[in-house]
Formats: sequence, structure tokens, C-alpha cells
Amino acid sequence: MKLEDAQAIVDFVVREAAGPVSVFVADTHGELVAAATMDGAAPDTRLNAERKAYTAARSDARSTRELAEKVREDAVERESFDPFFTFFLGGLAAFDGETRVGAVGVSGMPGEVDEALARQALEAAGFSC
Repeated sequence: MKLEDAQAIVDFVVREAAGPVSVFVADTHGELVAAATMDGAAPDTRLNAERKAYTAARSDARSTRELAEKVREDAVERESFDPFFTFFLGGLAAFDGETRVGAVGVSGMPGEVDEALARQALEAAGFSC
């Protein structure tokens, strides 16, 4: 994920969010490319957004939702995951064609809203999820 693309994703989330959120854009290893925390966002949203992006970047799933659904009934599989993974909604992998190029995590609103905002931001930047 290029810095320019990551900043466009962050800018979109900050501009379109209905309330204060944190957004974290990661490369394919889950490492920071760009991030922001809006004024008034709860402090824990920073780490939650980071964990959502990290999970979507590093897991074999396209989203934190998909990963949660995949392991819902299998406690042993859930326990074997990277301890930094999260199953909260709002983490989406970014794809350029079929190639995973990074991920975005949004935190601060209800999970469905975080996920929708992340999806809209990726699509606005020209990525699929």
C-alpha cells in the first residue's frame, strides 16, 4: 500500500465518519502506513483500529467479520491465532485486483458502521475488499 493511497483512505474516513473514530491503514504485514484519531474518539479506538487492520492484513480472511464467522464454532482454532488478532467488525483487507496490498481498520462506531465506512473508503481509493 502506497502512502498516498493510505492517506486517501484516512482522509475519506475522517471526512465521512458520522462520529469520532480512529482509522489505521496497514501494509500486508499489518504495519502502519497511515492513521488518524479524530478529536473526541475514545482512546481505546486507536488500538482497536490497529488490531482490526492487522488482522485483516495478516489473516487468510478478507475481513475480521469473515474470520470471526470462520472460527465461531471452533474454540481450539480461535485459541491458535495470533494473540493480536481481533474479531470485532471494521477490519477489511485491501485488494488491487486479486493481490492483497494492505488493510484498513476503523473503530469508534458500532461494528456494522465501522465496517461500512472502511469498505467505502477502500472503494473510494480504488481498492476492492
